[in-house]
Parts: sequence; structure tokens; C-alpha cells
Amino acid sequence: MQETIQKFYGYAIQYGMSVIAAIVIFILGRMVAKFAANLVEGSMRQAKIDRTLASFGRHLVFYGIMTFVCIAALNKLGVETGSFIAVVGAASLAVGLALQGSLANFASGVMLILFQPFKVGDVIDAGGAQGVVEEIQIFSTVIITNEKKRVIVPNSKITGDKITIDPR
Repeated sequence: MQETIQKFYGYAIQYGMSVIAAIVIFILGRMVAKFAANLVEGSMRQAKIDRTLASFGRHLVFYGIMTFVCIAALNKLGVETGSFIAVVGAASLAVGLALQGSLANFASGVMLILFQPFKVGDVIDAGGAQGVVEEIQIFSTVIITNEKKRVIVPNSKITGDKITIDPR
């Protein structure tokens, strides 16, 4: 019995310090991630960048840093992280390929919001639709035609072709 207790204390000391260090890494890493995310969002808002884009940037920074923090904490626990990093990379590639069209629409939406070639209320001919711009969304633009039909055009179609703006 004495020998079992000695082994338990030995393991507790050996692995307990690793567990405590991993918890400290996670807590400090989370604090750094929150600080960096809030800093990015604040900077983007101060630069008068769209609120939707600023919020997206904040989440992107937070989860990106938290991914590295989790990998570092697992590594401190003794978990082999090389294969984990490979799996995360492969999953990211698969998701990126699956969302290729959506990502193109998102990137085009960001370009439309930042560069503002047209605004809500303008009469445009873009992406195969002609009419008054009702709303510019992050993935698509809503256009009301002369026949009062609502046309939703993917943003990548708008930025990938010519845009004619009626100078009314």
C-alpha cells in the first residue's frame, strides 16, 4: 500500500505540474486572445470600417489565437500535436474548398462595402440585373427591378463583371 501511495505522489508531481502549466497557458492565452480581438475590432471601428466586417475580424483573430493556445496547452500536457496540426490543416483545406463560392461572395461583399462603387438607392446594371439597389449584404446584393421584382445577385457576380451606374 505504501508503494502505491508513493507511485501516486510521483505521478501527481510529475503530471500535476504539466496540468497546472497547461491550465495557465490556456487562461493567459484566452486573455491575450480577447485583448487582441477587442483591439482589432476597436481599430477597425475607429477606421470607420463596417461593423459587420469589424465583428468578423474580431472573431477571426480570437479563434485563430485560441487554436494556437489549445495546441500549446495540449503540447504541454504531453499530447503529440504534430498529427493534430495536420488534421486541423486538412480540415481547413476541405472547408475552404467546400465554401469556395461562399468565400468568393464574402470577399466580393467586403470589397463592395470597403470601396463602395455604388450605394443603396443607386440605379445600377450589374451581375445581369438592372434596377435600384435596395440592400448590400455580405454575400449578395438586393436589386429592385423596374417591374418591382426583387433580384438577389451574388456579390462575386457583381464584382466579376462590369457595373453600370445611372448618374441620376
